[in-house]
Amino acid sequence: MKAVPFSFRLDVPDFIPSAYDNHITRTLTAMKGQFLDQAAYDHMLAQVDSILYEVYEIRRPENSGEVLHGISIVHPGKIGDEYAMTKGHFHSVLETAEVYHCIKGHGYMVMESPNGDWAVEELRPGIILYVLPCWAHRSVNVSPDEDLITFFAFPGHAGHDYGTIEQRGFRKLVVERDGKPAIIDNPRWVQAETS
Repeated sequence: MKAVPFSFRLDVPDFIPSAYDNHITRTLTAMKGQFLDQAAYDHMLAQVDSILYEVYEIRRPENSGEVLHGISIVHPGKIGDEYAMTKGHFHSVLETAEVYHCIKGHGYMVMESPNGDWAVEELRPGIILYVLPCWAHRSVNVSPDEDLITFFAFPGHAGHDYGTIEQRGFRKLVVERDGKPAIIDNPRWVQAETS
């Protein structure tokens, strides 16, 4: 089959692509061990295995000349005082970057490198964020009642490494403090580094 240029629309208000190849849903079950407050996680899961976020992928061949892209939608909510978030990942090919364009909502991108550098950048409509090669990244929705919607694009051969993050999470967490988002140290990292 011959490859040809293509386009798609993002229709308001939901911004779901008019054409996509894969729709991924991540529920509470898929995020086991990622939230700090395990009791709050267990309590919420006992009520309903709700969808925390969705990804609409426009697939391309997984080689370095292609650009995989799509839409990520993180729904609002909290587990304990920690805001709803994506699982987060490194790329399997560590030396690959990713670009995000925030379309709707309010959130943060939590990022870190294998050598301990970290950054947290705010996401609001119109902001374009460049995630450096070798940096893990996770989207966090801090809005109480609105989806965080971003467009993403990365090299076709990059792949995803979720396992590294699943072990201890990110070094930094985004939690609610006095009604506002706050960046705190992840106690699982602090305990591991001091033992």
